[in-house]
Amino acid sequence: MTPDEYLAAVDEPRQADVRALDALIRESAPDLPRFLYGSMLGYGPFHYRYASGREGDAALIALAAQKRHFSVYVACASQGRYLAESYADRLPGASVGKSCVRFTTLAKVDEAVLRELIADAAARGPQEAAGPA
Repeated sequence: MTPDEYLAAVDEPRQADVRALDALIRESAPDLPRFLYGSMLGYGPFHYRYASGREGDAALIALAAQKRHFSVYVACASQGRYLAESYADRLPGASVGKSCVRFTTLAKVDEAVLRELIADAAARGPQEAAGPA
């Protein structure tokens, strides 16, 4: 499956939101290549390696369209804290975890803040990325 096929497979009316989210991410982080990352869209592939020797491949940003909500994952940390967490108070329409911003519709989140979060992560890049735990 390609990224475009992923987008096309999302049922309406959610397809409009997932396409808008994809465009928002690509506009906010134009230098991050888009690719299929498991069952999500990934942006900015990178390879990680922990001191323990564990290593793998991940995406700096990922977008998942689940049945009831959208999730934007941001695998980037700053000063010992996941970047998404630092934006939580500015995204009251979303449920924000350590690296995940979850919401039911794009209209429920402040798109400008979401753009800022994504651009911030892209500017920091994989050198500040936190791979999967």
